[in-house]
Amino acid sequence: MGYMETYKSWCDNEYFDEATRDELKSIAGNEAEIEDRFYKDLEFGTGGLRGVIGNGTNRMNVYTVRKATQGLANFIIKDNAADRGVAIAYDSRRMSKEFADEAALCLNANGIKAYIFPTLRPTPELSFALRELHCIAGIVVTASHNPPEYNGYKVYWEDGAQITAPKDSQIISEVKAVTDYNTVKTMDIDAARVAGLYNVIGYDMDDNYMAALKKMSLNGDIIKQVADDIKIVYTPFNGTGNVPVRRILRELGFKNVYVVPEQEKPDPNFTTLEYPNPEDPKAFTYALKLAKEVDADIILATDPDADRLGVYSKDVKSGEYKSFTGNMSGMLIAEYLLSQRKERGLIHKNGAFVKTIVSTNMADAIAKEYNVKLIEVLTGFKFIGEQIKFFEQQHTYEYEFGFEESYGCLVGTHARDKDAVVAVMALCEAAAYYKTKGLTLWDQMINIFEKYGYYKEGQKAITMKGAEGAAHIAKMMDDLRNNPPKKFGRWDVLETRDYKNDECIVLATGEKHSTGLPNSNVLYYDLSDNAWCCARPSGTEPKIKFYMGVKGSSLEDAQSMLDELTKAVMEKIGQ
Repeated sequence: MGYMETYKSWCDNEYFDEATRDELKSIAGNEAEIEDRFYKDLEFGTGGLRGVIGNGTNRMNVYTVRKATQGLANFIIKDNAADRGVAIAYDSRRMSKEFADEAALCLNANGIKAYIFPTLRPTPELSFALRELHCIAGIVVTASHNPPEYNGYKVYWEDGAQITAPKDSQIISEVKAVTDYNTVKTMDIDAARVAGLYNVIGYDMDDNYMAALKKMSLNGDIIKQVADDIKIVYTPFNGTGNVPVRRILRELGFKNVYVVPEQEKPDPNFTTLEYPNPEDPKAFTYALKLAKEVDADIILATDPDADRLGVYSKDVKSGEYKSFTGNMSGMLIAEYLLSQRKERGLIHKNGAFVKTIVSTNMADAIAKEYNVKLIEVLTGFKFIGEQIKFFEQQHTYEYEFGFEESYGCLVGTHARDKDAVVAVMALCEAAAYYKTKGLTLWDQMINIFEKYGYYKEGQKAITMKGAEGAAHIAKMMDDLRNNPPKKFGRWDVLETRDYKNDECIVLATGEKHSTGLPNSNVLYYDLSDNAWCCARPSGTEPKIKFYMGVKGSSLEDAQSMLDELTKAVMEKIGQ
């Protein structure tokens, strides 16, 4: 069925409510809009759904959410796990509560219990809660850091991590098999409550989550020593982090926490934010203003579902606030945790440090320093969570720390997804510890660079929307794959890694070997002079991302090298 036929069926089918049909009829004659909304089904990828809110098969709405949930329910029933139930959380975005309820009631209509939080909660608490409740799966309704017109739907499995192979492809197959919206089940919420199918998670889950985080603290006494002296500015970006972040800092003993008032309360429009993303410097405008007013030591920002953390620290020498990349904050936490654990004899003999393939190579140097195993996984924190499951099942390693370059990390194993709440805790504790040494977090970051080398990483994302954009992204990857480059500017390609074809090639010898990782449409290039670059289409957004990394002799030298490499990569792909 073509997009116009699908559009007309939505306009005529009484399964869709009258308001939906009326809105769709109002765009009759706008073929470009109709095509964009109906040229495909909103793809249920390995992480779930994400898209613009609106009516149509290629949009986030109650019908596409319900359809995806029907596929998930079918899989759970086939897996003989319907009695385990599904935990559900949601964030502050438009329609998040409605989508969460639609998912719950679809599960309920299929005889599966749903456990839903009473109000918005961070993504990592969902990962924690589903394990506490022994659920078979979890759902988080969030579009993370995307613009306000987006929402999304992420699926977790019983270990607390987002779904990975083979479950991901099996669930995707079940979702794709639901082709007739009229077969999707739902039920009345009151009837679901009476039947014991729709259950609200109690506030004791928040207490349990806080208790689990506090077990990760290494220097509680030091916090109390300097609590009066440290000033923290925090912004939750109008999302889920406000309550848990303030609570954990208060319970640890921090006294001077200033929350950005304009970004404190839930706001689905993110009124003061062009883009609620801790990677975007413009998102810190209000926080930086407040920090200067109160003379803050550090600035922290969590994205709307509170799984990613952005950081600024004051440079006492210049009086300026310096931004940390996700790699930098991850390395600062790693160095703090591992050094303190080493001092206490707490590093496991079989300890493991997990990173993604596009994250900084400084992690390799830190792992070597503390004699822990460095494990690389594909991009996506679910693969770090999966490693923890493997460690437990196979009794191979003990998890020490894991991070990815996109501002996400996990201290501890209470959750199996990145957790900005525990990252806030670790960074603020680190700030307290280093303050007793006369150092700011920025001072300590410079010490880390001096110790391991001035590693610097960057990323260029190219957005290409619609069917034409998707085809162009596919062609860019095909061109790189079929005509592998031998140089990027002055850097020689030493080895290519094609994760789609599971093949690494050493250019000097022609030697080939396996990547050792699952199939993924990613191309990676090891370059001369400790540099690298990587090409990867996004799995959740209409864009292709290029990652680059270098190692310089100073901050300035590393930045200059990174700029040069970035330019060379863009020239290679004709951008």
